[in-house]
Formats: sequence, structure tokens, C-alpha cells
Amino acid sequence: MSISKVLNSLDNSWDRDQILLKLKNGLGTDEIVNEFLKDNQVQVKELNTLLRPEDIDLLNQVEQLSTCESKLINEIKNLNYLKNNENRHILNQKNIVSSNRVSYKKISSFMINWSNKFVVIALLTISAIALSKQAWA
Repeated sequence: MSISKVLNSLDNSWDRDQILLKLKNGLGTDEIVNEFLKDNQVQVKELNTLLRPEDIDLLNQVEQLSTCESKLINEIKNLNYLKNNENRHILNQKNIVSSNRVSYKKISSFMINWSNKFVVIALLTISAIALSKQAWA
């Protein structure tokens, strides 16, 4: 099986909506990852055998990107808007809840689209590297 088929299979198994649902239901990130690895053990082992050193470097870069995105989300989440908007603290609870839903959807949509585009580019890059290696071999 080719690396792109394995990656597509794993990508299809990693359903973000299902992951978010598991997180909302209180399942921890380690439990989710362990469950994914257990359910996709064959594909993960095959991917591991197909990875080359340059692919590992790319995966390290993707990991650093994910860490960077996580830090960005943390910083955005922890911003103290109350200092800048002292007069707005009188809003009723209903308005706060509805605005949080809208902003959550916007941020979630932005991060999902941004992350998905990078993963597709990374997969295409891996495939291009593999094809060029084969062409020169």
C-alpha cells in the first residue's frame, strides 16, 4: 500500500466532529489518541514502515505547527477583554452565551480550514518527494 493511501485512510478515521464530541463528553486527549492508535494499529504500523527520514522531518514540522496553533489558541483564550471593555461587564448572561457560540463557531471553522489546508499540502509534498525519489532512482 502506498503512503498516500495509508495517510488518507488514517485521515478518514480521524473525524474531528467525533473527537470534539468525545472531548465534550469528558474523554481525555491521551485516551482519545490511545483509542485511535488501537483502532488503526495496522495502518499506523504500515505508515511507520513507509516513512523516510525526510518524511519524519516534515512530521516534526507539522507537530511544531500544531504546537504553535495550540499556543495561539491559548493566548487568544486567555486575553483579558475585561480591561479594555470595563463598561461592557453589565451584559446579561443570555447575550454572553449567544455571543460565545458565534465566536466559537468562527474560531473553530477558521482553525479547521487552516489546519486541513496545511495537512493536504503536507500530504501532497510527501507524495511529490516520494515520486521524485522514484523518478531519480
